[in-house]
Amino acid sequence: MSPFDQLEPTALFKALESAKPTDALPELSALLDAVRFNADGLIPAIAQQHDTGEVLMMAWMNREALEETLRTQQVCYFSRSRQKLWRKGETSGQQQKLKSAALDCDGDTLLVQVEQTGPACHTGRRSCFYVSLSTEPPAITSEPLIDPKTLYGKKSP
Repeated sequence: MSPFDQLEPTALFKALESAKPTDALPELSALLDAVRFNADGLIPAIAQQHDTGEVLMMAWMNREALEETLRTQQVCYFSRSRQKLWRKGETSGQQQKLKSAALDCDGDTLLVQVEQTGPACHTGRRSCFYVSLSTEPPAITSEPLIDPKTLYGKKSP
């Protein structure tokens, strides 16, 4: 039994601040109960290439997407525009295999380390973060790896 088992979900992450790597944690379902999903039931999820540290993208997960990701080891998000689960790569083939998942100290942001197949961005680029604001003038930092029309099976007009 974990010393954290008797805590209310709202108190769990505060109590984990003093936890040690050797401490037993509550069951996964109790941790998921304590996740601080926003008013829409979503949590931001940052996808990072596991072996290089490259930040690939940020998307949203609801509890169902998070549970599916953990269960299948294939990353699943929640599409706010379509209001449904979005299994990364289901239309493009550019999947993300889960290597690890970690919540931040507040339980309100998720980091998923993945093995990315091809580009992560719908523009065909490896990363969604290609508009640099660190230079004057701002600059595009990468070329698409794949034409988005090809990536999503759309024919050119």
